Amino acid sequence: MNRVIALIVTTFVILFIASSMIFIVDQRKYAIVFSFGEVKQIISEPGLHLKAPPPFQNVIYIDKRIQTIDNLEADRYITSEKKNLLVDLFVKWRIIDPRKFYISVRGDALLAQDRLTQVICAALNEECTKRTVSEMVSNEREIVMKAVCKKVERDALNLGIDIVDVRLRRVDLLENISESVYQRMKAERQQVANKQRSTGAAEAERIRADADKQREVVIANAYKKAQEIKGDGDAKAAAIYAHAFSRDPKFYAFYQSLEVYRRSIGKGDIVVADPNSEFFRFMKNPTGTVAVLTPQERKH
Repeated sequence: MNRVIALIVTTFVILFIASSMIFIVDQRKYAIVFSFGEVKQIISEPGLHLKAPPPFQNVIYIDKRIQTIDNLEADRYITSEKKNLLVDLFVKWRIIDPRKFYISVRGDALLAQDRLTQVICAALNEECTKRTVSEMVSNEREIVMKAVCKKVERDALNLGIDIVDVRLRRVDLLENISESVYQRMKAERQQVANKQRSTGAAEAERIRADADKQREVVIANAYKKAQEIKGDGDAKAAAIYAHAFSRDPKFYAFYQSLEVYRRSIGKGDIVVADPNSEFFRFMKNPTGTVAVLTPQERKH
């Protein structure tokens, strides 16, 4: 019976020792193997690994994934114009040297974030003091982010950390100076708008004047052309009339008289004239000759 108990105890001890010598490394973590408090091995490959049983060796794990420093509230920074800005940023970082990381911050991610935050704030404050509000808000934001990232990288490497990215999420003025800056920007834009309107009005007047000038030229040329055509037509008509008159003067006189009657007498018009006048000679005689009447015939 005692032998059975001893065998069981021995087996249990062996299993316990064996289990303490086997450890599994997750693909998302680094494993640091210590021997009496000294770093002996860094394991980055995932899988099953062996070590000496405690207290000869022990293992701690460090996350190798990308981590984020995200401020819940925006911090205040001063520009070169001595104006305050509220800047909200976030930083992406990861551990690339577990040995340095453990020696620097004892493997504490929160302590590492605190130290990185201090370095980042100092670098960002230095960049802000070199620039104006306008440059920080719009023109040089990308340049500021790259400069901050470059400055932080040097200190981060000493902690065994790689800075993946630094982003300014929001850059705003304080509420008490936002209104004054807004009014100044509005006045500047209004000045530009007024200048553009005056330039546009002057250009519109120039275009209208040029259009009026061209219209007058076109009308004058058209009138000149019309008069030329009309003169040419009148000349041709006169030639036709002259030719017709030379061929049959009586018919021409008769036709012209009919044209005079058509233009002079309308429907329902009353004409008061001497019936013996030259005007009615073709009405009395189609040949146009005027008969000579005796005084007795005239009385009748």
